[in-house]
Amino acid sequence: MEDLHQRVPSQGTRQFCLGLLVELLVTQTLFELETDKPLIGFDMGGTSTDVSRYAGSYEQVLETQIAGATIQAPQLDINIVAAGGGSKLKFQFGAFKAGPESVGAHPGPVCYRKGGELAITDANLVLGYVIPDYFPSIFGPNEDQPLDIKSRREEFEKLARQINAYRKNQDPSVKDMTVEEIALGFVDVANETMCRPIRQLTEMKGHETKNHALACFGGAGPQHACAIARSLGMKEVLIHKFCGVLSAYGMGLANVVEEAQEPYSAIYGADSIVEASQREGILLAQVKQKLQNQGFKEENILTETYLNLRYDGTDTAIMVKRQIAEDGKPSDYATEFVRLFQQEYGFKLQNRNVVICDVRVRGIGITNILRPRTIEPASSKPIVQGYYKVYFGNGWQETPLYKLENMGYGHMMPGPAIIMNGNSTVIVEPNCRAVITKYRNVKIEIDSPLSSVKISDKVADMVQLSIFNHRFMGIAEQMGRTLQGTSISTNIKERLDFSCALFDPRGGLVANAPHVPVHLGAMSSTVRWQLNYWGDNFNEGDDLVTNHPSAGGSHLPDITVVTPVFFNGKLVFFVANRGHHAEIGGITPGSMPPFSKSILEEGAAIKAFKLVEKGIFQEEGIIKLLQVPGSDEQGNKVPGTRRIQDNLSDLRAQVAANQRGIALVQELIEQYGLETFQAYMNYVQMNAEEAVREMLKSVGQKISSESNENTVTIEEEDYMDDGSIIPLKLSIDSNKGEAVFDFGGSSAEVYGNWNAPEAVTAAAVIYCIRCLVDVDIPLNQGCLAPVKIHIPEGSFLSPSDSAAVVGGNVLTSQRITDVVFTAFQACACSQGCMNNLTFGDDTFGYYETIGGGSGAGPKWDGTSGVQCHMTNTRMTDPEIFEQRYPVILHKFGLRENSGGDGIHKGGDGLVREIEFRRPVIVSILSERRVHAPRGLNGGKNGARGANYLIKKDKRKIYLGGKNSVEVLPGETLQILTPGGGGWGSHL
Repeated sequence: MEDLHQRVPSQGTRQFCLGLLVELLVTQTLFELETDKPLIGFDMGGTSTDVSRYAGSYEQVLETQIAGATIQAPQLDINIVAAGGGSKLKFQFGAFKAGPESVGAHPGPVCYRKGGELAITDANLVLGYVIPDYFPSIFGPNEDQPLDIKSRREEFEKLARQINAYRKNQDPSVKDMTVEEIALGFVDVANETMCRPIRQLTEMKGHETKNHALACFGGAGPQHACAIARSLGMKEVLIHKFCGVLSAYGMGLANVVEEAQEPYSAIYGADSIVEASQREGILLAQVKQKLQNQGFKEENILTETYLNLRYDGTDTAIMVKRQIAEDGKPSDYATEFVRLFQQEYGFKLQNRNVVICDVRVRGIGITNILRPRTIEPASSKPIVQGYYKVYFGNGWQETPLYKLENMGYGHMMPGPAIIMNGNSTVIVEPNCRAVITKYRNVKIEIDSPLSSVKISDKVADMVQLSIFNHRFMGIAEQMGRTLQGTSISTNIKERLDFSCALFDPRGGLVANAPHVPVHLGAMSSTVRWQLNYWGDNFNEGDDLVTNHPSAGGSHLPDITVVTPVFFNGKLVFFVANRGHHAEIGGITPGSMPPFSKSILEEGAAIKAFKLVEKGIFQEEGIIKLLQVPGSDEQGNKVPGTRRIQDNLSDLRAQVAANQRGIALVQELIEQYGLETFQAYMNYVQMNAEEAVREMLKSVGQKISSESNENTVTIEEEDYMDDGSIIPLKLSIDSNKGEAVFDFGGSSAEVYGNWNAPEAVTAAAVIYCIRCLVDVDIPLNQGCLAPVKIHIPEGSFLSPSDSAAVVGGNVLTSQRITDVVFTAFQACACSQGCMNNLTFGDDTFGYYETIGGGSGAGPKWDGTSGVQCHMTNTRMTDPEIFEQRYPVILHKFGLRENSGGDGIHKGGDGLVREIEFRRPVIVSILSERRVHAPRGLNGGKNGARGANYLIKKDKRKIYLGGKNSVEVLPGETLQILTPGGGGWGSHL
């Protein structure tokens, strides 16, 4: 056999997920041979499912995450979700769960006879989707036994008794669920889990999912294909004849690709496009030579050229392929870029130059190893090999089984039907029809795609509860994708310092995307404040804007846009998002002044304003609020925002994100009905409440078993660097599963800016509670239902309206988190700070938070160099950082040995060194420069942080934790962030 490593030179960034590439190759083949619709590739394996899109060309991205590592290299756009045949089945707090944990290949599902746990494969076996007669005897310890039908049934019966006991406790009149109904419920939940990344891949880029066909792969994929397609509104499924062995077959289809890319920074225009074309020619010659060196002749080499383009002033680049028009002339790159940008983000920027970022070429060596063969037309009816009982939504049905190898072109089989093709099982559901194509692939036509679903809104359906959780969270994720894509500022688009969520008509948090915790827990206070303030005085088409801490805000840079949504004149829900604007005015550029003493010094403050009124964007009004200079308590002038155009662009993006959320929710209402939609808004919160109560009971009972008391009390405290105390008296009722978080005794409002609004304290508590619940539930208002929070008025955790608060959101919130986790003995203290850095002048402001070390726990080491707890924003890419701002980044790496020692070591902090190329004002707002992050259970403390200014003559000046300095060209800022505390003593 030919050595592929000799044929194709190995390159690290090209070796990730080769199996996913094979899937796309076969998807391309199906697209070219079988359909005129764009295809969604759906590859369902044992532990994960991969989805991709193909519409005549490969869709590529320049960045992705694999196993937590960010890979920045040109690659195919493939989404992966933790759901597959091996997904564990669990019943938790009234909801069906399928994954994300997997039983793995060993021991595998129960039916593998190796002592495994129930998985989706077991559910498919119960339902008759897996036919044991067609499986070899390769199971059991000696791998010589058939699939275990008996044990699988027994385990499902145990689970059924647990589920039915729970249901009877909720409603004694309810009928017991059968084993088959339970198995189908788990399959439905798994299907919805797999639908979520498909919606992200299509709808987030401006494509309608229903206009695609589903190309199905993997051993398990064809068993779920009809249900997945129907849920997504698709009318067609394509299943390749070798769908279960694609890695082998697909490599035979693979061409050899060589690519070359080089940076090119210039405004798109007549001169630059000529020079870019010349560079393309040089790069094309290079890739052609590489292919010729591998044995490809000139006539077997195809070439493609690309320009990586973006709008000037933004960081969202799109790799644009040069197209050839019908008249044979090449298309204009910029025109194609504008079209693609508008398709994905819904708008185009007027009077904005297009910038060429990179020139890229591809050379493709055509292999012609495998080419599909046609089969003879069918001359008789398809042969039925036997009949098997298969369970569908309306019960058991006698279902004919066919073998694909015996089929001819044009054979048609109405559902229900089973088609065996030697390497996978195809389930054709009722109201579907399978047709064999001339290439012996299976095309399934869905007669009744997405339709309205009728379920009771009186009692929570356990299956639908999980499905609605996925749908709600998916909507919030798509809102976030829209906000990121349509925003302008580095802070929102690159650092992802924003959050999106859905709220019920009372303002309670229903679901959110995994964005910034300090935003998510606090936004419900904002929505409720607006609801109380406006009363009946808001209408359809209104978008409300606010950032004031007394109105539920966190700090002034975090601007929230709240949109009420009506149905037949009645308020039915809210969508909202909060984004950190890097410039909002105030006494220092970047709007994070380290020495502010009053909120008047921190920038524009808005309690309530209609940003959009009856569909009209109120530009003049919002400019006045943001830009008009204010004054402090002494009458000194305080500048308004220094970047009004960025503010306006990002606010429009926030409005667009909410509109995206509204459109998706309206689709959900059309499918299920308003009453059911609103009922499940409540049910998902009740589900979270139950999970929190059980967690509190468990913690309380563990402690009370030593004291023989139903209510246990734990006291903990921590200190800010100025000596302000955060005391916590935590009382847990182990019978009711309730808790009181009493912060009585907290220091008075401080004459500084680390005062924290009450909403921030609530956000920290709800975040900690969600982390302590060891099951997969969304963070929503139900997490706080069993909890009371007492904060003394006038303390720095409940300051006055005029108090400076810019540091409370980013400093004090982290210390509250440390206090709560320490009280629960959950983990050692983290860096306890967000290490806030701002710099700028009268023309701009830049803001970032810098990670550090997280605290170790009873079973794990802390993580090094990470944003933790109340923030999870990312750093600006070094290239963008240096390109857009007058800086040179000299060092950014781990601060070795700064994590606390212990049985489990705390994570290390970071070192960041920035040289400035022009005079700017630099402000640092940080903590843990006096009090070190504490270890727990004998673990050592993490290292304190430190901030230095290094002068041109190499003198090193210590800046303390909070300072603002004028920095000259050639001077360097050095920030050493704290490490996390260790856990446990070696003694």
